[in-house]
Amino acid sequence: TNFCYIMCIAEKERLMPTPIMIKAGPVVLEGELFDSPTARAVTDILPIKTTFNVWGDEFYFEIPVDMPLDETATTEVKTGDIGYWPIGRAIAIFFGPTPLSSGPDPIPASEVNIVGRIKGDARELVEAKSEKRILIQKR
Repeated sequence: TNFCYIMCIAEKERLMPTPIMIKAGPVVLEGELFDSPTARAVTDILPIKTTFNVWGDEFYFEIPVDMPLDETATTEVKTGDIGYWPIGRAIAIFFGPTPLSSGPDPIPASEVNIVGRIKGDARELVEAKSEKRILIQKR
């Protein structure tokens, strides 16, 4: 019974979102990575410390994860969403309109797997657009 108890707890924890911290320049935000195969692959490589590209109000950066589109794949994202972009093997953090947007919502270049979400005001990342580096780590 001890084995089942330990395995059941491990399984339950695996189904929980992973709390993360995102830091870009002076901006520090909390967020979470969801429990999907793609999100778990991203969680497994944390911490990520890299340079980012800016596309409108989106940061994106390549990561060493190669996953296909999954059941979360969409072009309908919201401010605060964290996506994985399979074509670029990249994370995309959406904090406002992108060049494809016709309104306030971001629109990715193509479908992304939704892997997480920023808690709090993702628009704060506007203040970090002139920065070069981003850090994402478990909280």
